[in-house]
Amino acid sequence: MKLAIKPTVKTLGEYAYQAIQKHFNKTLKYEKTVKKDEDPEALHQMRVGMRRLRTAVSRFDLALNLPKPVSDKNIGKIARRLGSLRDLDVLKETLEKLYQPKLPNKEQKSLNKAFHALEKQREVALTDVLNTFKDEPYKSFKQTLEEWLEKPSYQSLASLPIQQVLPDLLLPEVSIFFLHPGWLVGTQVAESEVKIRTDWKLEKIEQHLTNKSDTIHDLRKQAKRVRYQMELFADLYADSYAGYIAEIKSIQDLLGNIQDSVVMGEWLTDIFKSEFNTHLPTLANLLAENRYQLWQQWQPLQEKYLIVENRHNFRLAILHPA
Repeated sequence: MKLAIKPTVKTLGEYAYQAIQKHFNKTLKYEKTVKKDEDPEALHQMRVGMRRLRTAVSRFDLALNLPKPVSDKNIGKIARRLGSLRDLDVLKETLEKLYQPKLPNKEQKSLNKAFHALEKQREVALTDVLNTFKDEPYKSFKQTLEEWLEKPSYQSLASLPIQQVLPDLLLPEVSIFFLHPGWLVGTQVAESEVKIRTDWKLEKIEQHLTNKSDTIHDLRKQAKRVRYQMELFADLYADSYAGYIAEIKSIQDLLGNIQDSVVMGEWLTDIFKSEFNTHLPTLANLLAENRYQLWQQWQPLQEKYLIVENRHNFRLAILHPA
């Protein structure tokens, strides 16, 4: 006769440990390659690893006794320095591959001024990253987290079954996401009803994106936080939950691409001053058209999650682990 095996119940503490260990190891895996400045992908992966580690540390903080150097604030500083270097790489790659081939010869030559400025800024950002690796805060972060992983210390909540606490972990972040003012950018509220503005032309959208770029960018960052946190527990939910993660990623990507385009326009204007539109008119138009197309792609998702029923179904998926 075969004996029934009772499934092992994982605790909040065990899930927290596994997440922190996984993302810390990923971060360290790419450190040597980033130091050599050999592969832009390594920098990207280390930056993502650090961001995910930050999410795990901040969200599981209530169940762990982590050393002081392993704080949300300290990890955020390291991630931002990696991010500054990565953003310049993305800017260069986008200009080279997406826009430069579409420009007339005269504008391609004018773009050399931008690439020269970009190279100088990258040298400064790379030095900042390399100095970060040598600094005491980074060394202390690595050493103390390695020691904690060898001998973890927990708070009392860590012993609770993960299934019991999942909704309480996830729903507060989702609430912040749904209450973000970025959802109302490009809408009209009349008699308590929110309507998407679909009648705006390119010029009106350009003006709005310029005025509301910080709000849109902040909504994108909140989408990223929700996605990273939800992904920590994807194996504990059904397929519908994975579908919501995919949609959050689409929101994050679309808003990120809009912001990247806005930032690129601002950066080029800073390099060329008032001569940007006269020296690079084709590029200026391509950037504006790109933002217009991205905004058209964003609006159906925006409209979907402004509907109460869809938000309610999202929360229900979180309330019912598999």
